[in-house]
Amino acid sequence: MTPFAYPLTGLVTLLTLIVYFWMAFKVGKARATHGIPAPRMDGPDDFLRVLRVQGNTAENLLIFLPALWLFALTLGDLWAAAIGLIYPIGRVVYARGYYAAALNRSTGFTIGLVATVVLWAGALIALAIQAVNAYL
Repeated sequence: MTPFAYPLTGLVTLLTLIVYFWMAFKVGKARATHGIPAPRMDGPDDFLRVLRVQGNTAENLLIFLPALWLFALTLGDLWAAAIGLIYPIGRVVYARGYYAAALNRSTGFTIGLVATVVLWAGALIALAIQAVNAYL
């Protein structure tokens, strides 16, 4: 087996994808429960909340995952994983709140957003410092 330099960040990535898979599974279950065939994207509020959780998470993964990995590559595996672990926890809090009522989504959304912003900002600063050092 070849050693992998970023095992903790890899585990956080897999955990995040498991959370996303759980959300996608919930959409399929909600479709069955409410009798909503694919490709329809409308239905009762209970269905729409489950659909929005999965959709919003997909949108946010496009920002979170690159930030996580750029942070890990520039500042290290342990810190990236420690900060990155907050994101899937926030997404679960977001989902559980949103499933109950749309107005209950803010806390979980904020938790995930803060983790993403910290990763993004850390990677940006580290990359900017490296770029300045490399070209000056």
